[in-house]
Amino acid sequence: MEQISIDETDLKLLESLQTDASLSNQALAERVHISPPTCLRRVKRLRDAGLIEREVALLSGDKLAALLGHGLTAIVEITLDRQGAEHLDAFELRVAADEAVQQCYRVSPGPDFVLMVHVADMPSYLALAQRLFTSDANVRNVKAFFATKRAKFEPKVLLA
Repeated sequence: MEQISIDETDLKLLESLQTDASLSNQALAERVHISPPTCLRRVKRLRDAGLIEREVALLSGDKLAALLGHGLTAIVEITLDRQGAEHLDAFELRVAADEAVQQCYRVSPGPDFVLMVHVADMPSYLALAQRLFTSDANVRNVKAFFATKRAKFEPKVLLA
């Protein structure tokens, strides 16, 4: 990953891509008032530098619920018994590898980790808890909060 500096045009490109990554290069160039070749070159530079990590499709959970069921979202606080770097790293690697864990944060003060998990139902959550928390002798405390409604979800990095 190269070290780069960014300017106002780069910030406009990043903001536009966060809002709609499906824009064609032509449309993106028009939106930020640069030529298409310049746009293509700048976006490639931002990607190569790792500022654009990846592009994904955001699915409508509400619309998919009618087809797949709502599922269960939990915010889970985890406190480890031993907080040495090797213990924190080991726990983080294990939970980050699990598909049901959508987000994993090391936090302070309070618990050591906060996880956002999404599973099909309560039996699936119990299986996850057994797999990730109960079977680990280093997990001291687990506190789960189950979402009843999502009022906001905005996966953007503030650039201003």
